[in-house]
Amino acid sequence: MDNKVYIVKCPDYEQVEEKMAELLAMMNGMASFAEPGEKIVLKANLLQAARPEKAVTTHPSVVASVARAVINEGATPIIVDSPGSGCRYNKKTLDKVYRTCGMYKAAEEAGIEVSLDTAYESVSFPDGKLIKRFEVITPILKADGVFNLCKLKTHVFMHMTGAVKNNFGVIPGLIKPGYHAKLHDTGHFANMLLDLADYVSPRISIMDAVIGMEGEGPGSTGAPRHIGLLLAAKSPLALDIVASEIIGLRQENNPVLVEAEKRGLRPNCLQEVQVIGAKVSDLRISNYRFPTTIFGGTGAGSLSWWRKALVPLFKEGMSVKPRVVKDKCIACGDCVESCPMKVITIIDEKYGQIDEKGCIRCYCCHEMCQNNAIELRKGLLYRIVGR
Repeated sequence: MDNKVYIVKCPDYEQVEEKMAELLAMMNGMASFAEPGEKIVLKANLLQAARPEKAVTTHPSVVASVARAVINEGATPIIVDSPGSGCRYNKKTLDKVYRTCGMYKAAEEAGIEVSLDTAYESVSFPDGKLIKRFEVITPILKADGVFNLCKLKTHVFMHMTGAVKNNFGVIPGLIKPGYHAKLHDTGHFANMLLDLADYVSPRISIMDAVIGMEGEGPGSTGAPRHIGLLLAAKSPLALDIVASEIIGLRQENNPVLVEAEKRGLRPNCLQEVQVIGAKVSDLRISNYRFPTTIFGGTGAGSLSWWRKALVPLFKEGMSVKPRVVKDKCIACGDCVESCPMKVITIIDEKYGQIDEKGCIRCYCCHEMCQNNAIELRKGLLYRIVGR
């Protein structure tokens, strides 16, 4: 696998067209990735119906600029995604997501279409180390090539979502919770993501890190964070390694990178990546905020040895549990749909309630709630020793 990662500084979205051309030129141009007559899927991160300024989704200017570059090579791009866990994969959902995220505008500006195809198929993948069969949306299966247009964000379950995890969007919405139910250990889930990224095999991964997300991402509870970068690579794994380094998330706290190293995948560390266009040491962010699900809320791994030792010994007291904030809840039912274990109910049509005994801490409910009505509550021991 190619180990090169390309970086350009892009201070704001008004400069994306110019900076994207610069980024692609460093990779020998779009002709290296798209040929005349091909149908190219632009697989954006469209987690939920969130406005672009929320930094939940890939910015429409990034999608539009890539689309125009593809068109210039005589290929036909189309915008595709299946939104997050619990979202029904139907035309009504897609229409709302595309409209709110600015994808219709991006498509209009570039002169392309968005996909409203809601079919999917079960496909065999005998090369998978953990998963041998996936349910995949048909636009991916019909395409000649896939472009992975990801967003750099924190993630309460996987700690970071970037190029590898963005491929999870090829799984239809209501099927996603099933993967969380079966693979509620972060290591198992990361292995599934690595298999899926291998299956999708995007020709190029381009990361929108102009405005990223920190804190309790990847949904509306996270906070936008200016980073001012565009990154690209042929290898999703190499791209995630560099992105993780830039925001200060140690490899030991990034489950995808941990499991990739166990598999012997290459590259598996920054020393094995060739970074072109900038020095990672000049780009590192020292105060990036990480989810509380990383003990202590830090990606730096700076806890004392005795605090680290308490985590496996007192798992329940050190856990972070989702909890409904009744005053904010509008009983929309998104959390009910997204819960893989079906342990959330709506009480008197007023608010949701989580059965903690059945909760597997996948945080899908937190991820998909657009009203910030689900908070992450630290266990007692966590609050004592995590100070």
